Amino acid sequence: MSLATTDRSPPAYSRLSIALHWLMLLLLVAVYATILLRQEFPKGSDIREAFKAWHFSLGLTVFILVWVRVIARGFGGNRPRPAGVAAWAASAGHLALYGFMIAMPLLGWLTLSAEGDPVRLFGLGLPALTGANAALADRTQEIHETLGTVGYWLVGLHAVAALIHHYVLKDGTLRRMMPR
Repeated sequence: MSLATTDRSPPAYSRLSIALHWLMLLLLVAVYATILLRQEFPKGSDIREAFKAWHFSLGLTVFILVWVRVIARGFGGNRPRPAGVAAWAASAGHLALYGFMIAMPLLGWLTLSAEGDPVRLFGLGLPALTGANAALADRTQEIHETLGTVGYWLVGLHAVAALIHHYVLKDGTLRRMMPR
């Protein structure tokens, strides 16, 4: 089966949009993997701390790249969308995903700041967003963890929607986002 668009399909997204889409997926998988793998090692161990540091750095990378995506999307023009409920659902889904990719790293950064821990992006120190505050750290950590669970569902629903477009609606939506 060819990944090229068909006559029924709107034009493919730009190479930049496609590359960012799939890079963000890989980063999100890595962010989740690092925090889950961290739990397999004893507290205070070097490997556990390394996974934690990677989790922070990869999460902050998501935060940076989501803004690149927003800018690219703004300059890339609007792509044709289905009419009616499908357009509303697609817009709501994308808004939720973008909100997730912005909120999660900010909550993580805020949590580290409130815990009094250094915030590092691949070794580069970043400023604290707040002073040490144990109550704030607890609240933001709880929200961060809850939204992390919501993120599994958002990414899963996004994937299911893409598969429905491809196998049920056969409208070329998935092919538009595939690397050429």
